[in-house]
Amino acid sequence: MASFNKVILMGNLTRTPELRSLPSGTQLADITLAVNENFTDKSGNKQESTHFVEVTFWGKQAELICRWKKQGDPLLIEGSLKQDKWVDKETGKNRSKLKVHGVSCTFLNRGTGEGGGGGGGGGNRGQSGGGRGNYNQGGGRGAPSGSGPDNDYGGGPGGYDDYATSLPDGGEEPPF
Repeated sequence: MASFNKVILMGNLTRTPELRSLPSGTQLADITLAVNENFTDKSGNKQESTHFVEVTFWGKQAELICRWKKQGDPLLIEGSLKQDKWVDKETGKNRSKLKVHGVSCTFLNRGTGEGGGGGGGGGNRGQSGGGRGNYNQGGGRGAPSGSGPDNDYGGGPGGYDDYATSLPDGGEEPPF
């Protein structure tokens, strides 16, 4: 039987991400996204509900998120669902929780989320749509192409890693 497991979420970070390292040296970042859902109830009143979704990123992507993002920043993420299972130490009962295994992340500008993106303004490396950067762990990696808001950094060898490690130090905004 065929199956498909893909999640696309856009929301705001509930806390500033922190980088952790496993004993094997692998780095990871656990983040929580607050995702709002707008709907109309049975009586015709507009309602808003917020869902909190846990997402884990690994490797370079975890490093970049921890370096450039803080509480309240918006993110667009793609990933897959993963079920964590464990035995509760207090009750001895089996427990489980669905989480998202992050595959790619797009940095979004802060704002209201309303209106169009506008032209590629200064400091956004010529991108239109407000200067978003996409780091996709799957597939090829390459330097930023500056081709627009749906920038997928597939491309030549070595470009992604070279670009990621050449980011400026300090508290400034990312160069994309």
